Amino acid sequence: MSPLFSPLALGPLSLSNRIVIAPMCQYSSEEGRATDWHAFHWPNLAQSGAGLVIIEATAVEPRGRISWADLGLWDDTTEAAFAKALAATRRYSRTPIGVQLAHAGRKASTHRPWDDHGAQVAPDAAHGWPTVSASSLPYSEGQHPPLALDQAGIDAVIAAFVDSARRAVRLGLDLVEIHAAHGYLLHQFLSPLSNQRDDAYGGSLENRMRLVLQVFDAIKAVVPDEMAVGIRISATDWVEGGWDLAQSIALAKALDARGCHFIDVSSGGLHPAQKIALAPGYQVPFAQAIKQEVAMPVIAVGLITEPQQANDILQQAQADAIAIARGILYDPRWPWHAAAALGAQIDIAPQYLRSAPREHAASFRQAP
Repeated sequence: MSPLFSPLALGPLSLSNRIVIAPMCQYSSEEGRATDWHAFHWPNLAQSGAGLVIIEATAVEPRGRISWADLGLWDDTTEAAFAKALAATRRYSRTPIGVQLAHAGRKASTHRPWDDHGAQVAPDAAHGWPTVSASSLPYSEGQHPPLALDQAGIDAVIAAFVDSARRAVRLGLDLVEIHAAHGYLLHQFLSPLSNQRDDAYGGSLENRMRLVLQVFDAIKAVVPDEMAVGIRISATDWVEGGWDLAQSIALAKALDARGCHFIDVSSGGLHPAQKIALAPGYQVPFAQAIKQEVAMPVIAVGLITEPQQANDILQQAQADAIAIARGILYDPRWPWHAAAALGAQIDIAPQYLRSAPREHAASFRQAP
């Protein structure tokens, strides 16, 4: 059997294959509410044949959105809109669906990427608001400095993550991924480049990891045992003196000991001085290094575009699953094509079954 199409357990959640659709922001929400775009987009992802779909970064409070058009899950209105779009997804697919819970911190209050290149919006301008972070350090020169969270503010952030997790449970989602990557709030607490605190949340590695671990523990305490809870991290800031692989391994070990069900390994996004050596599978070595130190499954992501490349990563025990992001937007049936290329089998909706080329008919079977 092709490793890519072998089953995998993320804690209590069973996947039929090891292709994961990574969270990808759509910047198509209204005051945090999912829209008709999501009611179209999510079912399309669920028909891809991937073993798991993780819905885009979903803010746990309004000021935690990256842009004013980001998805949220912080009150009854956003929950109801989410439920409506999710119902369209569930109606014709049994694909497990998860959500990435997020807070943008100092990287919040921006335009959409296609408007003014995603530049930050001033706090007093339309679609803008004050941001928060570990310390009062802006992401880049010329941006408005964030408010450094005090203990009450930190407690409120933890409570917001917990409230969103409870809503995810009510929605019947299968998985929660905590977003601690790409320079957003939890990553801002982890990295010494953005965290210059002198209290219990700053300084030592133990202190800088404190908020992430508190958020994980708090979410794990309120979700049922049958819901998977994992995390996405940036394994390195790609900046000297920043968050790095050794610290990521320490965090992964601490999470593993707490019963984390998976870790999704990305990188970067914390500092504009980052120097990333882009190449096919450039982040896989980080996933491999973490996999050697933990028992939980490790997901690799980043310029993994070819079926054989993905299969080889699993065959060589560099990771336990492969996350596909932009590639699935370009080719929404990437898992179908991977199954055909690797001689594997995949379930597809009966409405689409007749589209399978005759030479690859053995790779496709009717979804239950």
